[in-house]
Amino acid sequence: MYLLLVSISRITFSYSSNRSITLQLSSWLGLWETDKVNTPYHPSLRHIAFKVDFADIKQAKEWLEQKGILVRTSFGFPSKKQPLVLPNNPQAHAAIYFDDPDGNSIELITPLRLDVEENFEMMTLNDWLEGKKLSKNSL
Repeated sequence: MYLLLVSISRITFSYSSNRSITLQLSSWLGLWETDKVNTPYHPSLRHIAFKVDFADIKQAKEWLEQKGILVRTSFGFPSKKQPLVLPNNPQAHAAIYFDDPDGNSIELITPLRLDVEENFEMMTLNDWLEGKKLSKNSL
């Protein structure tokens, strides 16, 4: 049974009276009433990703930290190494991860390139950008 199903253009997460974040987005969010609130974390159950613009992902860590929200270690990359770049061929995405007040995983993600076959290891966004700059200079 749906508790809530809405089209979203703006969402605010309130952490306390002085800590909240507001995201502008275009998406749908469905919330269900359940007695399973203590289910351990698994990305298929307690993970929400929001697409953001490239300019926003570059500033996301600083913005989250200004709001008092901790960027969490993800895929072995600590906070200081995020945003990170995920190699999901033929796509590449930049992402940063944090938890909401209930312990759900929140991901801010932006596509870097789509439908391009390129094998690479997961890396920081800074390393990705530096590699792209070096590639252009070597042509």
